Amino acid sequence: MKRSFALLCASAASALVIAGSNFTASADNPLAQNVYTSDPAPMVYGDTLYMYTGHDADGASYYTMPDWKCYSTTDMKNWTDHGTVLADTDFKWAEKNTAWAAQCVERNGKFYMYVTLVPAATGGRAIGVAVSDSPTGPFKDALGKPLCGPNWDFIDPTVYIDEDGQAYLYFGNPRLYYVRLNEDMISYSGDINKVDMTQQAFGVKEDHTTYTEGPWFYRRGDLYYMLYAANGVPEDIRYSTSPSPTGPWTYRGVIMPKQGGSFTNHCGVVDFQGHSYFAYHNGALPGGGGFQRSVCVEEFTYNPDGSFPEINMTKQGANQLHPVDPYSRTEAETMSWSEGIETEVCSEGGRNVGFIENGDYIKVNWLNFGEGAESFTASASSAGNGGTIELHLDKKDGKLVGSCEIPPTGGWQEWKEFTCPVSGAEGQHDLYLVFKGGSSYLLNVDWWKFNAPEPEEPVIPGDINGDERISVFDMVSATEGLSDGFPDKKSERAADVDKSGTVWVSDLVLLQEYLCGQIRSFPIADKT
Repeated sequence: MKRSFALLCASAASALVIAGSNFTASADNPLAQNVYTSDPAPMVYGDTLYMYTGHDADGASYYTMPDWKCYSTTDMKNWTDHGTVLADTDFKWAEKNTAWAAQCVERNGKFYMYVTLVPAATGGRAIGVAVSDSPTGPFKDALGKPLCGPNWDFIDPTVYIDEDGQAYLYFGNPRLYYVRLNEDMISYSGDINKVDMTQQAFGVKEDHTTYTEGPWFYRRGDLYYMLYAANGVPEDIRYSTSPSPTGPWTYRGVIMPKQGGSFTNHCGVVDFQGHSYFAYHNGALPGGGGFQRSVCVEEFTYNPDGSFPEINMTKQGANQLHPVDPYSRTEAETMSWSEGIETEVCSEGGRNVGFIENGDYIKVNWLNFGEGAESFTASASSAGNGGTIELHLDKKDGKLVGSCEIPPTGGWQEWKEFTCPVSGAEGQHDLYLVFKGGSSYLLNVDWWKFNAPEPEEPVIPGDINGDERISVFDMVSATEGLSDGFPDKKSERAADVDKSGTVWVSDLVLLQEYLCGQIRSFPIADKT
């Protein structure tokens, strides 16, 4: 995608500016800027929210979709790119570029991904299922054939495992269907059931209902929710509720109006760390539209009666839950915004940021540097001429706190660690890693971290020898140290008995007075 709209991003990114509580920063919707994403399906597992998306091909004039992506977050602002976790080519029975909407759920330590595909032998649409031991794959076709279908109506699967253990799989356009999945999650019992599509259940549009496609099914308390794209093209998002997982359904109204530059929409809802989130897609990126969409997220609060408020699309997106720890290793492909970069499979595992050119950047939202960082370390590589990672605070051309030079390493996957000094990075800030260099690809980055100053080892004032007592031998060492230099920082700090920050003759006078019994403790120097 970089080649298709990198230049457009340069002007668009400057316009996408928001005011945060403490920072001025680029907009953070949509969650990915280097690829078109669609049909979001959020899933919480452990302390992480995973977002599975479709992938709209650059420049396509139809739903040309080769694979499914996955992103994850622990703070709702910075997302880790896990790349392609499943592709249509993983289903030998499927046509290429037909990887439409999907959803992933976990059961008994395995992850099941229900997908929309076109069977190559029969045409139509079908629901397939893939399985993995990890939420980020690799996923494998569980059946070698469709789970449901072929049928032109069979698209957009959504699955929910109820409190009694029964799993339900809903899908369909322009009508809604469901099956009761067996515990193995790759087969079902009974028939494929047609939902009664009444206007009382799904709203009124002329002589039929507002329901169109893209169902999202879940339970909250004693109420079951069915969200869906509605009202034809362009679509909005509406919902119905039921006291039962299989209806009857009651139409409840519009959640998200028609907005955002894409004539379709597709939603997913999830609770995470005590907050509720609504995922959707629009055409927000440069070149975006109905066939090049982008996934976004908004936070919302249910009304007291369990109904939805109206949710509108924003550029800011959800608030960040907690700051990033800059002193822990952060994968380079974790970011809240970027311009120009791509990600690729890394020889060290996971992914790395690559195809970096002069002026590209990565933004990481809200880091807490505390009292300040001393240095910065990055694992980087370069088969070209290398480049520089500039560290800016709060905006791309904000305060420069460090510059890390990355020389050639002998290959794009030949990784080495590079460290540079840092000055002025304290408190809470957004971080911009801005890449500078020549006219070709510069470097790759696998991970980075800041380093705090080493904590000073405690000393006993006057105990220059470090034997845990103050004697005439310490007086001798202090005198020699003042004249010829101290052997280490610890002994020098011990000789600074008045804690002025520097060893002076006055410190030796105080030490002599202490040894002679004239004072019982060392007075602290007045630094004013």
